[in-house]
Formats: sequence, structure tokens, C-alpha cells
Amino acid sequence: MWGLLLPNRVLYVRGVTDIFEDLTAEYEQLDAVLAALTTDQWAHPSAAEGWTIADVVLHLAQTEELAAATSTGDESAFGDYPGQVDALADHRVAAERGVDPADLLARWRAAAFATPGHLRAHPKGTRLRWITNRISPAALATTRLAEHWAHAYDVTAPLDIPYPDTARLRHIAWLGHRTLPYAFAVENLPPGPVYCELTAPDSDDIWRFGDPAVPSTITGPAADFCRVGARRLAPADSTLKATGPHGPQALKVLRNYAS
Repeated sequence: MWGLLLPNRVLYVRGVTDIFEDLTAEYEQLDAVLAALTTDQWAHPSAAEGWTIADVVLHLAQTEELAAATSTGDESAFGDYPGQVDALADHRVAAERGVDPADLLARWRAAAFATPGHLRAHPKGTRLRWITNRISPAALATTRLAEHWAHAYDVTAPLDIPYPDTARLRHIAWLGHRTLPYAFAVENLPPGPVYCELTAPDSDDIWRFGDPAVPSTITGPAADFCRVGARRLAPADSTLKATGPHGPQALKVLRNYAS
């Protein structure tokens, strides 16, 4: 999971808190969890099939290093990237597996906490290489937040460690809705407009995405919407309600990552 391949245009989440500040806050929340892990917990199987907790953090460190590289203009680390993104991620993790947890945590911290500042520093109109596309710094920050939030679940769920949902999910929910045309295309399905009305996880706020006049809708908890998009929750196991000609299909194909 590397973050979604977004269209070639500037993408911002309007009406919400600063994406770069929220990205830092997400790193801090995950860092607090990782810092408290025992040696046995680092070696515990994660919720990502075939990966340990250490493997998940290694993957995050590797992808954050790519984000840092592209932010400074170095695109050499990307290569040609043949094949599926998930297969490449597995290959990169396998190639470096076995790093000492203390060194691994330090490596992830060094890359992650530098990322928001690097991305914020770019002038408006900048396009950065990400996998096979070019996206804005704000869009890259959004995908990094989405990836860290999803992999935080992979770390915390098997260990029964609390990881509260926050208003930062609005960025991820926006990403999932904004990229529904991509999700339909991946499944070779004709796209259709979908209106989403989602409840915030930590307040009475309602988050609305799209045109409320369209006949297809998805409503329910934003946390469920984001987990379905991260493929950490099956649509049938969520409390989301999808209606209209495209709503149920949109819920099935929803994704906030690329593969």
C-alpha cells in the first residue's frame, strides 16, 4: 500500500485543518504506539498478511524515504516499477527484513517527521513524482496520512492497542470520494457520481462530499468509510448505507490506495 495514484491536478481538502499539520499529528500518534512496543510485539504478526509489526514499520520507513527523495527532486529511487505495487512492496520489505527494532524506529522517525516540512515548502503548482504519476505536495501529504492511518490499524489491532479515530479522517474520506472514478476504472466499471454524507468519529459534525442532488449516496460513519477504502473492513460488515444506481458499486470498489 503506497498511497493512491491521483490525477494530474492540484488536490486540496477544503474547509478542514492544515493537511501538513494533520500529517505530523498522525505520525505523533503512531510514534507513541511504536515507542512502547516490546521486542516480542515487534515480531508479532500484523494485520497485513505475511508481515510482522516490524515489516509494517519497515514498509512505512521505505515509502517515507521515497517521499523525502521526491520532495527534494531525487526521482532515481523510483525506477521503472514494473508489475503490481503490492508485489513491489513485498519485495522491498523482504530485501531488508531483520532490521533491529530500535534502528527501524529511528529510521522511520527520521524520514517521517521531515516529510511535512519538505512538502509544505514547495510553491503552489509544484508536481512531485509518486510511483507512476505526478501529484501536488498536498495530495502526497494526504496519501501519506491515509497510508499511515491504515497501517496503524495493522499494528494496533492484533495487539489490542487503542488507536482512536480523529477528525483527521476527513482527509482520508475526501480522498476516497475524490478518487472513486479511479476505483471504478480499476474494476473496469463505468463510473457514476456518488454523494457521501459521513459522520465524524469524534464530534457531531457531518462531512459531505459531492453533489447532494445525484441519485447515488453513501451514508454512515466516516471511520467505516475510511476502513472500507483501506480494505480493512468489508462493506457488508460496516454500518454504511449505499443507495441508488452507483452507491452499492462505489462501496465495493472504494479504495484510498493503489495496487
